[in-house]
Amino acid sequence: MRANRPGGPHWLREPSDPDALVTSLWSQTATKADGVLSVGGVSLPELVREHGSPAYVLDEADFRSRARAFRDAFGAYDVYYAGKAFLCTTVVRWLAEEGLSLDVCSGGELAVAERAGFPMERVGFHGNNKTVAELERAVELGVGRVIVDSFHEIERLASVTSERGRTVGVMVRVTAGVEAHTHEYIATAHEDQKFGFSIASGDALEAVRRVHAAPGLRLLGLHSHIGSQIFDTSGFEVAARRVLTLHAQVSEEVGVEMPEMDLGGGFGIAYTTQDDPSDPAQLATEITKIVQHECRALRVAEPRLSIEPGRAIVGPSMCTVYEVGTVKEVALDGGLVRTYVSVDGGMSDNIRTALYDADYSATIASRVSGSAPALARVVGKHCEAGDIVVKDEFLPGDVRPGDLVAVPGTGAYCRSMASNYNHALRPPVIGVRDGKTFTVLRRETEADLFATDVGVL
Repeated sequence: MRANRPGGPHWLREPSDPDALVTSLWSQTATKADGVLSVGGVSLPELVREHGSPAYVLDEADFRSRARAFRDAFGAYDVYYAGKAFLCTTVVRWLAEEGLSLDVCSGGELAVAERAGFPMERVGFHGNNKTVAELERAVELGVGRVIVDSFHEIERLASVTSERGRTVGVMVRVTAGVEAHTHEYIATAHEDQKFGFSIASGDALEAVRRVHAAPGLRLLGLHSHIGSQIFDTSGFEVAARRVLTLHAQVSEEVGVEMPEMDLGGGFGIAYTTQDDPSDPAQLATEITKIVQHECRALRVAEPRLSIEPGRAIVGPSMCTVYEVGTVKEVALDGGLVRTYVSVDGGMSDNIRTALYDADYSATIASRVSGSAPALARVVGKHCEAGDIVVKDEFLPGDVRPGDLVAVPGTGAYCRSMASNYNHALRPPVIGVRDGKTFTVLRRETEADLFATDVGVL
């Protein structure tokens, strides 16, 4: 329902049918009939009657399909699901069954993998400030690789492996100096940020030397991640060239041919109709050509490659359903009027609009409307002016309290970054499959809020 609009409401094109479903923004089983949105064969009004609102709705068939698509398209690669996008024991079980590996970046995420019984040799452990305790746990569990991010961490990890008489595979995260065309906070390969060792400064080569020299560390290769929500492969081309140049330099100067290389993730998804993501097969073809070309130019053997999709798998697999509480009209410049549609969630279940100025779409999910479309802003119930879920959208002009509003593309980072701001209770994640629902994460209760509040006995 959203038109291309790089600048604001004046870029929105009024849709001919605000009840229509733009299928490219939704999970593969989402349908709409007589104004009622269904996912996985379950109508959202029925789901809300059973589980309440707000609720995240996770389409199992869609998640599995996207995981398989990456696994099959990148058949010669190791595909690590980036757990930071969304992680729970159910999802980890699905990943294991679909043959993917898993990337974690904290002790808590590692604990989820352990609880789910995920094969530890298929786990990669990221993070720019892993504690000694986290490294000890990773080594004891036998994770397949640790991605080191600082000289201090190399020393810590070497000490841990030495004390335990163990060896662990290590990748060195490098910054390739690539300015990805994305938000400043999710661009991660330029020089002035916290991640990785700079190639340009020589730190990356020095890190490789130190890892190679440490008895308990098995040097696997280089790791590069240029950012998130990226729609073309030009940034990967520049990064691959610089990383492979270092790869060749290591072979020549250090005398070791590293067997692996990780190109990270960050593949974009469609949050609005202005987004045009590539499918996994296209990405695999383009990235493979880039690597093969650079390896031929440098006259080095192709390392075993890995990628880390997270958002591109779980992002479209989930939507969030809210109930409308209040509606008000606000006059804008130029005679325009915006309808503020307040729902029973907000920045506590989706901080991305406030944090990244992220764009989302929305649709009425509970009824058909014959009313003309009106410019709307979907906002939350929190005590913040920036508590916005969807900045600009055309919804039916008769939107009213009690309507259900659904927002697609909320699988990545929404539940992961959810909070108890204003003591809000985090919504449940409700799985849907073949016309049935199942609880993936239950709704929080007031008892959960007080579980850590020990001030009154």
